[in-house]
Amino acid sequence: QVHVVESGGGLVQPGGSLRLSCAASISIHAINSMGWYRQAPGKERELVANIVFGGSTNYADFVKGRFTISRDNAKAAVYLQMSSLKPEDTAVYYCNLNQLYAGQKYDYWGQGTQVTVYS
Repeated sequence: QVHVVESGGGLVQPGGSLRLSCAASISIHAINSMGWYRQAPGKERELVANIVFGGSTNYADFVKGRFTISRDNAKAAVYLQMSSLKPEDTAVYYCNLNQLYAGQKYDYWGQGTQVTVYS
C-alpha cells in the first residue's frame, strides 16, 4: 500500500505565499510522476503542476509564473511553492503519485490540504 501525505495548507491573504509538501512511501524508482491537483467547491479536480521523474515539468496556465513545483532527488517527495496567491486559488490541494509497474500505471492520492486565500 502506497501512502501519500500532504502538508502545508492554510489561510493566506491575496498576494501571499504558501509552500505545500508531499511525501510518499515508495521507492523513487517506481515513480512515473508526482504532482498537485486542486478542487474548489462545485468544481472538478484539475491539474496544477506535475513533474515526470527524469522528464518534464508541467504547469496549468492559471499558475504559470506564480507557482513552482520541485522534487527531492533522493526520495519520493515534491513541493509546491505558491506565490502571488489569489482568492480563486482557494481549493483543496491533492498530491498525486503515478506509479509505473509491470507496464501499468497506477494513481495514488493524498488526503488533501486546504488552501484558503481571503481578503
